[in-house]
Amino acid sequence: MTKVFFLIVAGAFLLGFSAPQQKNPFFSDYNTPFETPPFDKINETHYMPAFKAGIMQQQQEIAAITDNSDAPTFKNTVEALEESGALLTKVSNVFGNLTAAHTNDKLQELDQQITPMLSQHNDDIMLNEMLFQRIKTVYDQKERFNLTAEQTKLLDEYYKSFVRGGANLNDAQKDQLREINTELSLLTLQFGENLLKETNAFEMVLDNQADLVGLPEAVVIGAAETAQARGHEGKWVFTLDKPSWIPFLQYSPKRNLREKIYQAYINAGNNNNEYDNKKILSRIAALRVQKANLMGFPTHAHFVLEENMAQVPANVYDLLNRIWKPALETAQAEAADMQKMIADEGDNFKLESWDWWYYAEKVKKAKYDLDEEQLRPYFKLENVRDGAFAVAHKLYGITFTECSDIPVYHPDVKVFEVQELDGRHIGIIYVDYFPRASKRGGAWMNSYRKQFRVGGKESTPIVCNVCNLSKPTGDKPALLSFEEVTTLFHEFGHALHGLLSDSTYPTLSGTAVPRDFVELPSQIMENWATDPKVIKTYAQHYQTGETMPQELIDKIQNARYFNQGFITVEYLAASLLDMDWHTLTEPVEHDALKFEKASMDKNGLISEIIPRYRSFYFRHIFSGGYSAGYYSYIWAQVLDADAFGAFKETTLYDQQTAQAFRRYILAAGNTDDPMTMYKRFRGAEPKIDALLKRRGFIK
Repeated sequence: MTKVFFLIVAGAFLLGFSAPQQKNPFFSDYNTPFETPPFDKINETHYMPAFKAGIMQQQQEIAAITDNSDAPTFKNTVEALEESGALLTKVSNVFGNLTAAHTNDKLQELDQQITPMLSQHNDDIMLNEMLFQRIKTVYDQKERFNLTAEQTKLLDEYYKSFVRGGANLNDAQKDQLREINTELSLLTLQFGENLLKETNAFEMVLDNQADLVGLPEAVVIGAAETAQARGHEGKWVFTLDKPSWIPFLQYSPKRNLREKIYQAYINAGNNNNEYDNKKILSRIAALRVQKANLMGFPTHAHFVLEENMAQVPANVYDLLNRIWKPALETAQAEAADMQKMIADEGDNFKLESWDWWYYAEKVKKAKYDLDEEQLRPYFKLENVRDGAFAVAHKLYGITFTECSDIPVYHPDVKVFEVQELDGRHIGIIYVDYFPRASKRGGAWMNSYRKQFRVGGKESTPIVCNVCNLSKPTGDKPALLSFEEVTTLFHEFGHALHGLLSDSTYPTLSGTAVPRDFVELPSQIMENWATDPKVIKTYAQHYQTGETMPQELIDKIQNARYFNQGFITVEYLAASLLDMDWHTLTEPVEHDALKFEKASMDKNGLISEIIPRYRSFYFRHIFSGGYSAGYYSYIWAQVLDADAFGAFKETTLYDQQTAQAFRRYILAAGNTDDPMTMYKRFRGAEPKIDALLKRRGFIK
């Protein structure tokens, strides 16, 4: 149960803190523009006292609910619970964001202490019999309270969350659930920390300039700067950050070095050292089965999917398998093209997975006369970012203004105020785009404060986009790959979901929707990123200011189906692996390597491709919120392909369509059933055909 609710926290003395401790920034209003976190004043010593005070405060607030002698009502029980935990949410949001985006040894040490505290506190709420009985009373009598649709939805969500949190278990089962939850919270934390440390520990140091042949100049300069920063003066260092290892695989003809860095990437967490994740992930999977069984579900996937659009594992497998066959056939044809090129060049080795990027790039050049490095000069990060802002302006009439007076947690971070066209404040967005050792891999959106309205007071959202994109090198600005361009637009779509929320309650606002619906607002934005007309608005050469020539845009369009077999198969393989781990019916700790191999063999994955994420670095499912949910990206792509059709049938910026999407999807949050909301926007349920056509699998 995650809620965001910000109130003034008064009376620190009542919480048992002395005068010096009242200087803790979490114990008062943030004296900053728009009440943004005062990162310049927050330090590691502030977190533990604030967490303890926040837990104590919410305990007192819940005691006030359960001790209330008045009959349970929506206001004195459900709304009161919704409004509890303000301080805890306040500190949790800052701490959680920083441990992901800018961590350190002290924060990781605190995380190990705080995680079980929060797990226990959450269980104390979910397993509070008196609290549940009050909620159940309101739930059973909801017709007599004359609730709005949103209030009914909030009540339903709370009732379900308590039932799913173990409220109906007996005392012995509740004790067992507490033990499982505590162990899971620590194991998932350890999985992520191990992966970060393993990733940071690897470096491929090159001291021979001949080993750099074929690499773009910016990649070489970046490797030299990394080497200098790591104490390898005069050498070149390649790391497991995507902007480092992917270009190396794309352009280096040194097959042995491609294999070296690739093997390091695909074996992160699988090196039988202190950071090994195999036993951890197997234990996580087993505990999830145990918990699901305890809750009356045959598998963890059944437990998770009950809350998602997919509802049951069979529906997920059906979708994945329908796409798997045409995608695999396409990937096999792509592999054959590359194998032919290898033979044509006079080599006789078999194409391996560490060869794919290199020969895919060569085939693309041969077939479409398109080289990724031709595109980068036109994709200066600031231009791409402003291009995304411009799309949102044309669709929804909102504006973005950079703020120089808002504190940030790292010099790379930029902050923007978001306003309606009439100047009304909407919210704040932080953007943090470059990789560093203190940041976990991947790209994500999160909130420091969610949008909501309670008691006539509007809480405006404070969100962030965090990525690991190509950074500036030498005298060049950050120049993005086309994939990174779509990543930026994707995460910005999530940010719009949070920023344009229009809900009364934080539990229902913004991105707090089912996992397989949350990717719709993000993935639909990728359509604008790749549209030829939109590309012209943000793709200007970083030196000349020249707009990307039509000839180059045409090449991008001609190559739009290129490598779609590989892209789809590696994704589907990871989704199937996720489902296989989470449809286990017995709480057995499996050998991770054998289990993964059996999963891939069963699905017929070709040897030239591995899953996008192997088990031991599959952070989404073992250290994030996507267990039995990684399929949601492709599920949402069915939605977004169909939804973008509404714009293609009119115009890219059709105002009637845009306002309908804003109203029924972005603003609505989780205030209704997601398919109901989708049909309000589109008029019918989506069909898979639009996705298959987009990927070139059907004509």
